[in-house]
Amino acid sequence: MKEFSQEAEQVMIERFGKDTIISLATTENATPYVRYVNAYYENGAFYVITHALSNKMKHIKDNPVVAIAGEWFTAHGNGVCLCYFGKKENCVIAEKLKKVFAEWIDNGHTDFNDENTIILRVELTDGLLLSHGTRYEF
Repeated sequence: MKEFSQEAEQVMIERFGKDTIISLATTENATPYVRYVNAYYENGAFYVITHALSNKMKHIKDNPVVAIAGEWFTAHGNGVCLCYFGKKENCVIAEKLKKVFAEWIDNGHTDFNDENTIILRVELTDGLLLSHGTRYEF
């Protein structure tokens, strides 16, 4: 991925460096599927807490290329399963996600004892960001 300019990266952090709803599109048998997900942006990637057996993860396993859309932003990326939320290697990002998603993370929907509770990382490959008349492409 071509790097964001410092100015564009700042816009990305301001818009998406918190609990943000984005659209995530996957495909199965050449059919697109789109859903909203809670996401957090950091260093060229979005992070999502999800279930390993969800349709989105089944689609990503077969074809990791995804598309996302957010506030004046659209991009493509590769979906990467970081596996179990509680995995030792995930402790740094998991702690950030607990803080970012604090408003809803303990509402009973997310079972952190279930090894199918995973972190999905969407590594951006290309995209378009619009901000106050400025167009950033990467």
